[in-house]
Amino acid sequence: MTSILLVPGAVPLADWRAIYRGAAVRLDPASAPRIAESAAAVERILARHEPVYGINTGFGKLASVRIGDADLATLQRNIVLSHAAGTGAPSPVPVVRLMMALKLASLTQGASGVRPQTVALLEAMLAHGLTPIVPAQGSVGASGDLAPLAHMAATMIGVGEIRIGDERLPAAQALARAGLTPLALGPKEGLALLNGTQFSTANALAGLFEAENLFRSALVTGALSTEAAKGSDTPFDPRIHALRRHHGQIAVADALRALMAGSHIRASHLDNDARVQDPYCLRCQPQVMGAVLDILRQSATTLAIEANGVSDNPLIFPETDEALSGGNFHAEPVAFAADMIAMAICEIGSIAERRIAMLVDPALSGLPAFLTPRPGLNSGFMIPQVTAAALVSENKQRAYPASVDSIPTSANQEDHVSMAAHGARRLLDMADNATAVIGIEYLAAAQGVDFHAPLASSTMLEAARARLRAIVPHLTDDRHFHPDMEAANALIRSGALAVIAADHLPGIA
Repeated sequence: MTSILLVPGAVPLADWRAIYRGAAVRLDPASAPRIAESAAAVERILARHEPVYGINTGFGKLASVRIGDADLATLQRNIVLSHAAGTGAPSPVPVVRLMMALKLASLTQGASGVRPQTVALLEAMLAHGLTPIVPAQGSVGASGDLAPLAHMAATMIGVGEIRIGDERLPAAQALARAGLTPLALGPKEGLALLNGTQFSTANALAGLFEAENLFRSALVTGALSTEAAKGSDTPFDPRIHALRRHHGQIAVADALRALMAGSHIRASHLDNDARVQDPYCLRCQPQVMGAVLDILRQSATTLAIEANGVSDNPLIFPETDEALSGGNFHAEPVAFAADMIAMAICEIGSIAERRIAMLVDPALSGLPAFLTPRPGLNSGFMIPQVTAAALVSENKQRAYPASVDSIPTSANQEDHVSMAAHGARRLLDMADNATAVIGIEYLAAAQGVDFHAPLASSTMLEAARARLRAIVPHLTDDRHFHPDMEAANALIRSGALAVIAADHLPGIA
């Protein structure tokens, strides 16, 4: 198994991707002095017996309530228990692991006041495959992802549930099985574990990584559809895109041109083709998918910064023994990034569905109706196109920006929130929908190219078609269609389609 060395504040996007995909996590030992000094600073601040938010006061609207020294440990335990108020289905294990790693990277930058043993337990839970059960709903994206992170923190004090492999166990039992002891939280530690954007950021990063795979796969299926419809590669001429200057558009045009290079199908209609221009779903792929690439890259930049930042409150500055209250927990940057990823996923599926609709229409594609040799007796791809349309419409509804919404919380103390959590949480479901659309296009485009035999497409596109044909045969007469779709979807999800042309496909970073 790949192991990622987590260097707090300097983790590249590729490492977060690897952690999401299952890589192990090791904390850089060089962070130890910063952690210890931050915890010591909290002790020095407490010794002054001054009110400091979250250390010896209540929380939120109750910040003016002073807490005595004898109750400081109870205060931190209470915030975890009371804030573990999430609801809904458990968050996916890869997302929770990523959230834990993000929290670990934040705590170990020496600005949160947690003790070394608290950091060590979180690291050990990751190492032993102990994943807290974290209900997916309940965060408004400020003041941090309180409820989801409280469910994570609760397991660290032996409360709640933990998943180990296929088992779901009481937290105390799961910790004991791994030889770990629940924490007794010190001053500031409950709040430090709860406050932050790690739940929203983990979900947004997960959506980003799935969107990247979708984008790259859709470039291959888009090129294959262009071949199936005997479309032109002239719209991918680099001179066109150089004049507009958008980097994503130029990169996508380059990729499509490379994918179709050497195609005998394209060569067969270079001359004497009565069609002057292709439909937008073919011709404007660089413009649409290039714009998708640009906003995915912008989102990646935002999320990489957020993942390496500290979003706790208050923040501890050991050099001056200060605890400064601010608003780094407000997840507006994450909310904006999630909204852009949602739009990108939506558009990847939207233009792909238009290519599917074109391929099944003989008036547009020149192929047999619904891509079946005997239309009428057979329905062929009639209903898969309807399914694609349904999924695209569902994604359109989900793509409405979450960040434009806000609702006051905590008795109007927290009066503007980001809604980053559910803006990010929708992305995996949207990616699943778009995957199914791209899977249908993969099937339809391969079927369309089949009709051009003995003419062959390019080397890369023929490899993509062969990869599908190894598990899904050409559709002659109607058969149970769902297994074909599931097989194509599995290839998309695994990244197998993108790997075929990996050297020619742009990425987000």
